[in-house]
Amino acid sequence: MLLSIRHLEKNYADHVALRDVSLEIPKGKIFGLLGPNGAGKTSLIRIITQITGPDAGEIYFDGEPLRLAHADQIGYLPEERGLYKKMKVGEQLLYLAQLKGMRKEEALTKLKEWFIRLDIKEWWNKPVNDLSKGMQQKTQFIATVVHEPKLLILDEPFSGFDPINANMLKDEILAIKERGTTVLFSTHRMESVEELCDEIALINHAEVVLSGNKVEVQARYKKNQFFIRYEGNLGDLPGIEILSYDSGKAVLRFTAGLSTNEAIALLIRQVTLLEFKEMIPTFNEIFIQVVSETN
Repeated sequence: MLLSIRHLEKNYADHVALRDVSLEIPKGKIFGLLGPNGAGKTSLIRIITQITGPDAGEIYFDGEPLRLAHADQIGYLPEERGLYKKMKVGEQLLYLAQLKGMRKEEALTKLKEWFIRLDIKEWWNKPVNDLSKGMQQKTQFIATVVHEPKLLILDEPFSGFDPINANMLKDEILAIKERGTTVLFSTHRMESVEELCDEIALINHAEVVLSGNKVEVQARYKKNQFFIRYEGNLGDLPGIEILSYDSGKAVLRFTAGLSTNEAIALLIRQVTLLEFKEMIPTFNEIFIQVVSETN
């Protein structure tokens, strides 16, 4: 594991921000940190980045107790951006890279590579004030990744991006993962979770209420429902409950003991089956269900 979070507690006056939070974040994976506003996600990120400290519990980074020296191995893109508005883009990124321990020559080489990759070569001498919100986001993303951190923390990274630039950023995040970086990804966009994440954890009211491998979590919340498209008269079939139907489409549930193959065999005796698929719950549906239950 790159990050082991054990029994973390954090309180602000009479507000409990984190209660007995334990998570294991594996190396080289994209880990989705989910939860409604005020759930405790930002408090957890601030402790990992050592902006604040926990009241109890401990964090291990790559097998060692988390300490200030690990800051140079972490890249953090906060939801609230923090660039110096009047500094030139290149000058600012060079400064930030050196703060992360990079030599000037190495930083210049890496920054030029990123400027070419993101097609922003002409921005080097422009002040940040002259850039759009999305362009400032690209600049801050480069500042976050240029030192090639072991852990990359992204808090709502697609905010301010149009669909083309959002897709470009997704490709870069996946490429960074392929190079071995662990990504901690906090977002409210559940479609991004489904596209990018390998593992997820859902925090609500300061506690972890759901965690695990993305595919396993979706399997846990399946409801034994199947969508079909067909021609013919569906009628009644033993062991198959019709939940809804409309002009050649239907949602079915199979009774206990009826296998998928047996159900298909029953269906094709009665109708021409054009499409058959299991209905896998989306993360948006899972998110709403779990948060509602834990509220």
